[in-house]
Amino acid sequence: MTTTRYRHALLRRPGANFADGITTAGLGRPDFALALRQHQAYEQALRQLGLEVRVLEADPRFPDGCFVEDTAIVTERVAVLARPGDPSRLGEQEAILPHLLDASLPIERVQAPARLDGGDVMRVGDHFHIGLSGRTDAEGARQLAEILARHGYTSSTVEVRGVLHLKTGVTHLGGRDFIGLDSFAPQLAHERFVRLAPGEEYAANTLEVNGTCLIPKGFPQARQALEALGLDLLEIEMSEFRKMDGGLTCLSLLF
Repeated sequence: MTTTRYRHALLRRPGANFADGITTAGLGRPDFALALRQHQAYEQALRQLGLEVRVLEADPRFPDGCFVEDTAIVTERVAVLARPGDPSRLGEQEAILPHLLDASLPIERVQAPARLDGGDVMRVGDHFHIGLSGRTDAEGARQLAEILARHGYTSSTVEVRGVLHLKTGVTHLGGRDFIGLDSFAPQLAHERFVRLAPGEEYAANTLEVNGTCLIPKGFPQARQALEALGLDLLEIEMSEFRKMDGGLTCLSLLF
């Protein structure tokens, strides 16, 4: 199994109305100034890992706009414009389109009335797991699967229950390693699956970048388990994005 190598990252800064976005976390209102500092630290971590990072200014029309992952699925062969599952986010994908055109890739799109969030799409080599969740429906998954197949990729669907997105509950660590909630282990059936301790479920959302795993700060058992696998780790403070149901993968489009 190959691991995707990334060269570019596309980010969007949180806006002053960041706290008006969608959330079910119940962790209180985010501190905007702290969110900006955490976003800058995230940006610097990606630069440290050798990526060319482009940071877009906040779009005041979309409080959730910093969660750019949900707007598109970008590969080395095609960029697919998603169609966010919450009506308040429709339009974010159009705002990101001009910046995807700069990547000089063929552009395809998920068509209405289908719904698909990028947070429900997990790439493992040339295979894509597509989560069926409250934000991504069967039609969205079907359209994405057909697009990916036209460009030489395979895909399969995964039932998502109890969490917002597929990658809220499980992420790929590289190779044959995954981290996540117990409920996802049987559906993936890969060789090594790091199961999270109670209270550390948020650490399911990690971000593997060219051999280094970004993990949220404050989850010592998850960190210990990943260190035991011999993985290179980089801890990132994510407290303010967690308050808005966001995680590490949410904040960037990597390609």
